[in-house]
Amino acid sequence: MTDQKTTVAQLGCGYWGPNLLRNFSALQGCGVKYVVDASSDRRRFVESNYPLTRAIDVGESDAVWEDPEIDAIVVATPAASHFELSKRALESGKHIFVEKPLATTTSEVEELAAIGKEKDLVIMAGHTFIYNSAVRYVKDLIDSGELGDLRYIYSQRLNLGRIRSDIDALWNFAPHDISIIQYWLNDPEPLSVSRQGMDYIQSGVDDVVFLSLVYPNKIMANIHVSWLDPQKVRKMIVVGSRKMVVYDDVSDNKIAIFDKGIDRLHVLGEHMDFDNLRPNEFSHRSGDLLMPQINFVEPLRTEAQHFVDCIREKLTPITGINHAKHVVSILEKARPIEKISI
Repeated sequence: MTDQKTTVAQLGCGYWGPNLLRNFSALQGCGVKYVVDASSDRRRFVESNYPLTRAIDVGESDAVWEDPEIDAIVVATPAASHFELSKRALESGKHIFVEKPLATTTSEVEELAAIGKEKDLVIMAGHTFIYNSAVRYVKDLIDSGELGDLRYIYSQRLNLGRIRSDIDALWNFAPHDISIIQYWLNDPEPLSVSRQGMDYIQSGVDDVVFLSLVYPNKIMANIHVSWLDPQKVRKMIVVGSRKMVVYDDVSDNKIAIFDKGIDRLHVLGEHMDFDNLRPNEFSHRSGDLLMPQINFVEPLRTEAQHFVDCIREKLTPITGINHAKHVVSILEKARPIEKISI
């Protein structure tokens, strides 16, 4: 890593914005020169807690685009604004870090990709869970073959509250799970994408969604998201032919590895073959339960550092344009179907 200074401007300091501001401000050799936010309360928050950062209203944002000292722009605004703000940032010669999702259509992602390639700029999507130590631990288990052949992945991201009106539960929550699954599987193209959801609180805004994905090699994934659930659940289960893993983000024990499975017994048949199955010719295997110690580092800090390293060392981000495009493509294909009148 070089000793150069990286100067950042941040657009938006709402729900997630303060976390981004805290982490980018704390990085060695990185400074946040501006935060742009329409709320006077949010601007006062920035001024009170980050005296080296100038908080400005949206009407003054031309300063960000025109300032030659700004190397990169962090976009932490509502999803519908991501494309236009990202495009303007790239056209201004700034690297971009954009909160998930990068855009709302694959055509928008492709347009950003073209500008970034032309201007040799870093484009990185804020899929923070890819920088989570537990998620990376599961990735290592999969890549090493310890789980055997992958069979299916099931995830739940549930809570009660923080209902959005600008996007539904799928676009709010599922980018996390889609991103993790794509990362674990090395970003394949799903063979099929289907969705079922329902709007209970606001017409046209689904509060609960079930998303089903089918990948090559008979791998299935099911994602259940809701902001209308009695429990806070952040859990993913990976079932392999040899072992099974539970990743529970709200548990003290983030990872549990089960040496469990069902094995087919090779029984000699009447015609000297092993393919004639009869009842009870399967073995239920139940071995040890392992709960490994995961060394926790704040994922957002790792993510922010990775973005700065990619700028300084001209690296391709782990959650760069190709990864972001796959996530947006899946979300785009999972458009709501016409609901049945009940």
